[in-house]
Amino acid sequence: MTSAPAATDHSTPIEVDAVVVGAGFSGLHLLWKLRKHGYTTIAFDKGKEVGGTWHWNRYPGARCDVDSHDYSFGFDEELEQDWEWTERYPSQPELQAYLSHVADRFDLRRDIRLETAVTEAHFDENVQKWIVRTDSGDTCIATFCLMAVGCLSVPKDVDVPGLEDYTGPIHRTSSWPEDGVDFSGLKVAAVGTGSSGVQAIPEIAKQAGRLTVLQRTANFVIPARNHELDPAYVADIKANYRERRRLSRSLPAGCIRDDNPKTAFEVSDEERRAEFEKRWEGGGIAFLGAYSDLMVDQKANDAVSDFIRAKIDEIVTDPDTADSLKPYGYPMGAKRPVVGTDWYETFNRDNVELVDLRKRPLDRFTDKGMRLADGTEYEFDAVVLATGFDAFTGAFTSMDIRGRGGRTLTEAWSEGPKTHLGLGTAGFPNMFIIANVGSPSVLANMVTAIEQHVEWTIETMDHMRDNGFTTIEATEDAQEAWVHTVEEIADTTLWPQGQSGSWYRGANIDGKPQIFMPYAGGIVLYEETWNEVRDAGYKGFVLRP
Repeated sequence: MTSAPAATDHSTPIEVDAVVVGAGFSGLHLLWKLRKHGYTTIAFDKGKEVGGTWHWNRYPGARCDVDSHDYSFGFDEELEQDWEWTERYPSQPELQAYLSHVADRFDLRRDIRLETAVTEAHFDENVQKWIVRTDSGDTCIATFCLMAVGCLSVPKDVDVPGLEDYTGPIHRTSSWPEDGVDFSGLKVAAVGTGSSGVQAIPEIAKQAGRLTVLQRTANFVIPARNHELDPAYVADIKANYRERRRLSRSLPAGCIRDDNPKTAFEVSDEERRAEFEKRWEGGGIAFLGAYSDLMVDQKANDAVSDFIRAKIDEIVTDPDTADSLKPYGYPMGAKRPVVGTDWYETFNRDNVELVDLRKRPLDRFTDKGMRLADGTEYEFDAVVLATGFDAFTGAFTSMDIRGRGGRTLTEAWSEGPKTHLGLGTAGFPNMFIIANVGSPSVLANMVTAIEQHVEWTIETMDHMRDNGFTTIEATEDAQEAWVHTVEEIADTTLWPQGQSGSWYRGANIDGKPQIFMPYAGGIVLYEETWNEVRDAGYKGFVLRP
């Protein structure tokens, strides 16, 4: 096996078995696995360092919402024993340090070109290979094109009227300055109250002289209750880590969540309230496991939604602000639930104002601030945008990807992204998609979902190598059936009811085709489906010698 040419050499075409696009969790695991199985490879990533989303999202308060010991690689026992997590939910700096350590520990950097964005990937039918080009002038020729681009890696276009007229500094949570931002004493506007905004705003409020939060849609926010890890707790996890990994793979969410098998209304009102209280005080994603029917029964969801709205009244002292922070019009969980720290408490601060744009619409931003439709004007020293992502498809459509006959992926996905099992798309041979559209991805522990996908990808490549196949490609019929399956399973839940603005369906992007993109059946059913497809000779895929 040979490595790719040195990072400074852009003149010589790079010929490898597999090119990996992205060097976050997916890309790093792919590189490790590809080497283990004897494949030559190279990875490209536009960041200055490995880490993917955890490299770019450096905003204050950035943190994972899955327990640290589960949001980590399970492919190497020594790694999981050696690495020391310090908090229940790892912060961005800790996750970045972990991923950088993984890259160093396994000598992955020699096959990674950083600060290098893939601009095009074209399948050449004459040689049955992918020709991949970058903005640094690289040309790579590879049998396989492995898309480890992440689900939330491309920010959505800014749709704030007049923002182009504002002359002060604008900071996006999705590409935060490496050296941070000092907001001490400044008048700051924060636009967006999704996950990034909920995490950043309480931290910015501690510095800013005045913070004005612009909210378009209220979100259900669960307290994180983050804390430092007890050494005895860590020792117990490490002593039983293999069993913990096995158990995580046997649960739909891909992590241990202490799910309650009972339904919400098979218990008394008192018991149900006590369970919600216990979960609220415990914090984090375990709240979602309070009862088994929260995402399938509207009455059960109404109960938990009412509980959260009552909590907002308890916490927020100003009744009008509390009313604006209460989510209505969609079930809890239909938009991704947000886990935060001191979110509601932040609005009790004297230096924080909430502008509910449903009640007080924005006219436009001005050169010095903004003007509301009622004529009220604000001046700001800085603006923070936490306005979300072009989820799932954004990273794909930002590249010029062409398959058979020169057809672009954008054309192929003009009615919405279509895949077979979330792994491959008809007309794009040997292009594997890792833990993205058509798979559990964001509805599960992402790292578990990634490891699942990486294992299947390399297993399929081994099968092709061992049996003399050159290409593998999804069929049109199979991917249409899988899109139908994904929608059908979603329709048995309350998730589709959050389509008004939900990025699960692409509804947060004007003009984006409406299709439910993640697979809501969980990683266990998903793995069973894959096993059936594989054991039936890769049913729904065409393998060509």
